[in-house]
Amino acid sequence: MNLLKPIILIACLLSNAVLAKESTCYGTTSKGRLLNGIALPSSGPNYIGYSTIARLAGRTYVHTQVEDIIVNAYKSLEIEQPNKVFKYAETGFEEGGQFKPHKTHRNGLSVDFMTPVVNESGQSAHLPTHPLNKFGYDIEFDGNGKYDEYTIDYVALAAHIVALHKEAVTQGVDLWRVIFDPKLQPELFKTSYGPYLKKHIQFSKKRSWVRHDEHYHVDFAIPCKEMK
Repeated sequence: MNLLKPIILIACLLSNAVLAKESTCYGTTSKGRLLNGIALPSSGPNYIGYSTIARLAGRTYVHTQVEDIIVNAYKSLEIEQPNKVFKYAETGFEEGGQFKPHKTHRNGLSVDFMTPVVNESGQSAHLPTHPLNKFGYDIEFDGNGKYDEYTIDYVALAAHIVALHKEAVTQGVDLWRVIFDPKLQPELFKTSYGPYLKKHIQFSKKRSWVRHDEHYHVDFAIPCKEMK
């Protein structure tokens, strides 16, 4: 039995070494790949993933620094917006590459987040994400930011983007862009976070090939190596 202890210890150390490996991204978000991707946590005190099925299918992997930024941003929101809840969506594969139906999400630096909402009682809630609504991607908000019993929580959305940017800057990187329906963006700038967003965040100016109302797409600006 005593001989097993050092073997188990060595195995644990090797396992931790693998887990501690930093990711390396190659190319661009639309033509790239990823080395040593890491899966986002399934949940935290104020956030959850959009689908256990998608997680098991390997669709929640990102660059290690992106994972760190996202998790730390959620932690800061526990203090700044303690009554808000959040949900992340599609990210990418462990080794990056083509990620259908997305045109990007190929090098670990692209992340979709489900739009924060409040329910009819005004409480922060999660948008429903399941196979019947394509894990939330089939949801359509009207011009007033409403869908069934839910209304877009622009304060929570703005706070999250600001938290992501501040954490990225703390780590010496940045956000490249945020894609969110241009027709809905003015409501973000009406929040207390508006001035910060206008100064620091590059938002999409034109509607993308999909609307991006039920989710917002964030690309992180982290240096990558050239594609080999």
